[in-house]
Amino acid sequence: MQSRPHVVPWGMNLEECYRVLELPQGASLAQVKSAYRRLARRYHPDVNPGDRTAHEKFILLHQAYEKLVRVLPTLRVPPLQSEAQSCPPQTSPPLSAFEIQLKHASYRQLQEFLKYRCYQRAISLVEGLASRLPQDAEVRQWQAITYQCWARQLIRDRQPQAAREYLHRALKADPENLTLWQEVEKDFRTLDRLYGKGI
Repeated sequence: MQSRPHVVPWGMNLEECYRVLELPQGASLAQVKSAYRRLARRYHPDVNPGDRTAHEKFILLHQAYEKLVRVLPTLRVPPLQSEAQSCPPQTSPPLSAFEIQLKHASYRQLQEFLKYRCYQRAISLVEGLASRLPQDAEVRQWQAITYQCWARQLIRDRQPQAAREYLHRALKADPENLTLWQEVEKDFRTLDRLYGKGI
């Protein structure tokens, strides 16, 4: 008995989307479009009348394509593991004593702002710190987390467009953070469930 693909509306993560389109993770938008056209012709219901498996595969293809087309233009996909191993690890330049002190003080203040949900102040602080220390990976991570916290508050405040914008900013701030990607994907699914894809 042949197993049928299971249709999961918008529940796929990015890795599953690439797999459905028979692409390696991190494929470009042009590759996604090309694979979608090729596979959509193969599984289109008009080409396979009465074939429920082909119909379900066609739906999965469309869902995977829609998600990737929505996410890829604004985000840089983290490199594949083999690519990451072939490149030397990026290290932050050494910080001066003043910069280290500034960073530690800012981190303590950022924690307070986030604890008390002073998100606008937290964003101002972390953006200023990121402009002062643009190569610092920790600061980029703090910036991404701050944007995500603010986006979640915007979801609670029923401001879906602003929430989407800050989720995108979070991913742009720290694009190599796979845990962040997974968490932000959950937030996008929450937005889709509450407000629909069009918002």
